[in-house]
Amino acid sequence: MIIFINIGLLLVPMADKSLLLEYIGDTPFFRMVDFLIENKGMDFSKTEIAKGAKISRTSLFNFWKKVEWLGLVKVTRRFGKTKLYNLDSKNPIVKTFLRLELELIEKSLKRSPKKLKKKVLLAKM
Repeated sequence: MIIFINIGLLLVPMADKSLLLEYIGDTPFFRMVDFLIENKGMDFSKTEIAKGAKISRTSLFNFWKKVEWLGLVKVTRRFGKTKLYNLDSKNPIVKTFLRLELELIEKSLKRSPKKLKKKVLLAKM
């Protein structure tokens, strides 16, 4: 699925992957981390994390112990046996991921105007 953003008269396709995934690699583990970063402050069940990260539940469970061991998530609520998790923004590893994403966004924004100019020129032809 291609998503377009509207900048004036020109529709520009958005990247399928986030900047973070483009930089560190598109693996199930990093997809989970990226999903949680993109939805920071919200809590999700494991099933919702798997769906949101576009990975299988099997992949989620293969990496979940690592996610918990690193302290990337914390339990926010419980409903019977179901636990809801969100990103632990106080964790030093999470802080590093957030800083990295911010740096990548800043670099991308500095580079963007040149790319957009080329696309506009090509679209006018």
